[in-house]
Amino acid sequence: MKGETKREKRQRRHKKVRAKIRGNFQRPRLCVFRSLNHIYAQIIDDEKGKVLASVSDLKMAKAKSRESKTERAKKVGKLIAQKAKEKKIEKVVFDRAGYKYHGRVKALAEAARQGGLKF
Repeated sequence: MKGETKREKRQRRHKKVRAKIRGNFQRPRLCVFRSLNHIYAQIIDDEKGKVLASVSDLKMAKAKSRESKTERAKKVGKLIAQKAKEKKIEKVVFDRAGYKYHGRVKALAEAARQGGLKF
């Protein structure tokens, strides 16, 4: 596609991913959004259209710490796993939202796995 921006390419990839991935009550969808400075994670039940849990690094960034974005992504992964355990969610479907499984997205996913989520 000539003249497509990075954002448009990611959105096109995300549509392909979402056509295949569906979250339900037994296996909700763990969706990741990565902005330039922050990272967000949500656990979503697509059948009901409800967000079951969400975490972001917004409050961590305000703490003026010298952590890298990857380190904050790891913390977000651990926190989303904790919130999922509190709601008795063990298995999820991972939705990388068109981003490469690399860097912050990979760090978040691995931290969530270490926290006890299975996907």
